[in-house]
Amino acid sequence: MSERTSKPTCRFRHLGDRLVHQGHVWHVVVASFEDPEGERFARDIVRSPGAVAAVPIVYGEDDQHHRDPSVVLVSQYRPAFDRAILEIPAGMRDVEGEPAMETARRELVEEVGLQAGRLEPLTVILPNAGMTDSETSIFLATECQPIERDLHGPEERDSEVHTMPLRDALTLVVNGRITDAKSVAGILLAERRLAQG
Repeated sequence: MSERTSKPTCRFRHLGDRLVHQGHVWHVVVASFEDPEGERFARDIVRSPGAVAAVPIVYGEDDQHHRDPSVVLVSQYRPAFDRAILEIPAGMRDVEGEPAMETARRELVEEVGLQAGRLEPLTVILPNAGMTDSETSIFLATECQPIERDLHGPEERDSEVHTMPLRDALTLVVNGRITDAKSVAGILLAERRLAQG
């Protein structure tokens, strides 16, 4: 492992968690720590099982050489912001023991009605390192075939699927119209991966 990619030495010590709220998927704790000088302090942390996301790439029937990729996005209501957000398909890792790649396959069917022939890891992001231990594994989904959506909950039932050229999605990212963190990272990395062949 190179010096640039090695894990930095941590001089802080985690002493333990005190549960404050147990939710359906997340729970909130007050975590106790000790700094390098031995002083103790506490932080509120949202503990999470993590999430997955996928960037589904499709091609038009006349694009035999796969030169003009499109991406499939979903617009769905997000209660925390009280509005619909345009994003790549994603979901919580709420099935214990299910590998991240399988969760991503399931979410693609549920949210946008696609079955991926191929899934490749793009990255793992920390969407909000200051308040949660959640990690989101992002995949590139290719060789996608349409399948009936398997919608869950009111947000998904009212969601809309959008297919657009990948170059247009990149423009929305650059213009600040796609602001969801996993979608920004996923779209940018998918474009780079596809450009590499």
